[in-house]
Amino acid sequence: MDTTHSKNKTIGLFNDSFPPIIDGVALAVQNCAHWMKLKGEDVRVFTLKAPNSNDDELSFPVYRYTSIPIIGRKPYRLGLPKIDMSFRNEMDQISFKLVHAHSPFSAGNIALNIAKKEKIPFVASFHSKYQDDFERAVYNKQVAKLMVIDVIKFFEMADEVWIPQPAVEETIRKYGYKGKLIVVDNGNDFATNLPIKPIKEAARKKLHINGEETVLLFVGQHIWEKNTRMIIESLALLDDLAFKMYFIGVGYAEDEMRQLVDQLGLSSKVEFLGMITDRDVLKRYYAAADLFLFPSIYDNAPLVVREAAAMHTPSILVKDSTSAEIITDNKNGFLIENKAEALANKIKELIGNKQQIITVGLNASKTIARSWESVTEEVLDRYNHLIKHKWRQ
Repeated sequence: MDTTHSKNKTIGLFNDSFPPIIDGVALAVQNCAHWMKLKGEDVRVFTLKAPNSNDDELSFPVYRYTSIPIIGRKPYRLGLPKIDMSFRNEMDQISFKLVHAHSPFSAGNIALNIAKKEKIPFVASFHSKYQDDFERAVYNKQVAKLMVIDVIKFFEMADEVWIPQPAVEETIRKYGYKGKLIVVDNGNDFATNLPIKPIKEAARKKLHINGEETVLLFVGQHIWEKNTRMIIESLALLDDLAFKMYFIGVGYAEDEMRQLVDQLGLSSKVEFLGMITDRDVLKRYYAAADLFLFPSIYDNAPLVVREAAAMHTPSILVKDSTSAEIITDNKNGFLIENKAEALANKIKELIGNKQQIITVGLNASKTIARSWESVTEEVLDRYNHLIKHKWRQ
């Protein structure tokens, strides 16, 4: 690899989701690109076209290719880069020094092809429990296993495979990957050194929450795999406690979740707010919340738990889940058994001990709310190491 002009070449970040399609991986890509640009890198994002996308205010270029909706998986889409000649022509004008795939699908395969063609480093991040997604999409475990084999073949082509926390290794090993893994943490853009009490008070005032009301929050895809049913059923066990529960996000199970809320007589205490793309507004809900409810056993390394921690809002997670690896019970979060009764009992216990919530929330902010700037510095160090190593070959 010729490194003579590598400083003038592009770092490409590739993913099949990007705002306005928002999930933890999309935000990771957006924030890393932002900080790389601030640190002087020519960084560009490559993703699929989506309705209402607007990249004009971003500090880095975004290249989008043709896509179609995935039925039953709103808001996700299927990328079709091969039929988008305009996108392919744009790609031919770019000289890359490294490509990083954050998904093994259409965007990831673009990155892989570029890496092969230009003989440059190829990084791939393993973010999701793909087999769970495939089983729900095709309703056939054997077909899902074959799809996972293809995913692992993709990761085996990478110079480095990154995972967001150590516990994710168990998942990718179970899928059959035998190569080396690098742990690179997630950050969040809400991390702050400012006094948190005025921020939380202002947020509650803005949302018209009275002083006695306990605020509970869930942010994420509205899908059953994230244990959203258990959350709703636990709320029905809170008797006459004064609380407000906010669900933020969208997903295939949203209508059924709303119906379950109605059936359990919770409509006056539960609000569905849909997708919130304004980060300042979302931050307000994190700050206003007393507890973040995230009993998912589906997620690998949920960014939302770190975002809540940045606002000193501790999370309740299921003990021994991959998501809970970063949590020490009663220190920087709370762990429960995977039962609605256990979640309800933990909420009742903590509502009666607000000081414990405050103490654990402070510890969460110190231990798991790392800034994206810090993470990006580590990412760039690893990129530079790979570029130098590839050049020596």
